[in-house]
Amino acid sequence: MKLVVINPNSTQSMTDKILASAQAAAAAGCQVEGRTAHGAPASIEGHFDEVMCAPNLLREVRAAEEAAADAIVVACFDDPAIGACRELATGPVIGICEAGIKAASMIATSFSVVTTLPRTVPVIEELVRKYGLDHQCRKVRSATIPVLALEEPGSNARLLVRDEILRAIEEDRCEAVVLGCAGMSDLTGWLSAETGIPVIDGVTVATKFAEALVGAGLKTSKIGAYAVPNSK
Repeated sequence: MKLVVINPNSTQSMTDKILASAQAAAAAGCQVEGRTAHGAPASIEGHFDEVMCAPNLLREVRAAEEAAADAIVVACFDDPAIGACRELATGPVIGICEAGIKAASMIATSFSVVTTLPRTVPVIEELVRKYGLDHQCRKVRSATIPVLALEEPGSNARLLVRDEILRAIEEDRCEAVVLGCAGMSDLTGWLSAETGIPVIDGVTVATKFAEALVGAGLKTSKIGAYAVPNSK
């Protein structure tokens, strides 16, 4: 199986981190390739960045198709342009927000999301409603850190994320937490140990969901909404 994990922003160090997380989760025999949406914003923090990243993301989806990818993971928690990606792709396309919160719903009766900046909170709240899990999501929280701070030594980002998770446990009474940024993927094990609850990384579970769907012989439906775009 060939899995392509696409970072929709243009920060290569984040792609490297995301790829390492996906490779660590992948089964033996699964070839995992990382791609960066060069030309996109350096980070995706809001609706404007989502729109600006889309052409570069779709270019990488086309490249993954040409390279005969069996499945694609879009590694941004805003799940940017997922519908458009699915129109272009033959195999499954998994967004890490959808994967993360659906995984949480399977292992806990309630969960909260901890993301980066406050401006991202309403974007994720909208996605949670779209995916039909607002009845299980206790709260979407911000650790008040820019995405790129996750890449900066000495930024104290991991402690800020941990402390927000601890607040979520106490105040939301949630049973699991989903990390609301692909750039947090390397913190999952440490955060789970520090907080004592399941902490879910969307990159990891999206990788496993992709493997499962491909293993089940499933591809993206090409009748209706995800049909190949019409020629113009």
